[in-house]
Amino acid sequence: MTGLETKDYRPGLVVTEGAAVSGYASVFGLRDQGGDVVMPGAYAASLERLRAGGGRVRMLWQHDPAQPIGLWDEVREDSRGLFVKGRLLTEVAKGREAAALLVAGAVDGLSIGYRTLRAEKLAGGGRRLLELELWEVSLVTFPMLPVARIAAKGAAPEDGLLADLARGLEAARAALRG
Repeated sequence: MTGLETKDYRPGLVVTEGAAVSGYASVFGLRDQGGDVVMPGAYAASLERLRAGGGRVRMLWQHDPAQPIGLWDEVREDSRGLFVKGRLLTEVAKGREAAALLVAGAVDGLSIGYRTLRAEKLAGGGRRLLELELWEVSLVTFPMLPVARIAAKGAAPEDGLLADLARGLEAARAALRG
């Protein structure tokens, strides 16, 4: 996994009955703490290549390739970002631990592991990420985009996200005003 980059997000991860999880692993158009902005369509070619080759995006624990903890059954782009839906493998010790930590709220983040194929520099630092090769989506403790939050257990992935994003944008506006 040489050259692998990661981006962490917490937008609307949902843990439902059993070990099913879903949420947005990436949100388009928002600058993260590293200064990068993922653009719509950034994952499209990578997801198509995976589908055509019979591959899949891996579900890892904290970006550790030695710790797969489940399967992503659905990975797709929509107008908001990269939506993922899958299930933790509770037959695996780390999968059981991850499920318990998610339900308790001790871990609530999603993070992408990827390689940048095409990007543009942004004024003031950071990049506009135009094409990414997606390798994995991890469950993580510390996500990169703090304005996005986990929805309550059993809620729709979007519940609470817009309110959190609005608060984050308002805080950014206030900071810019000085």
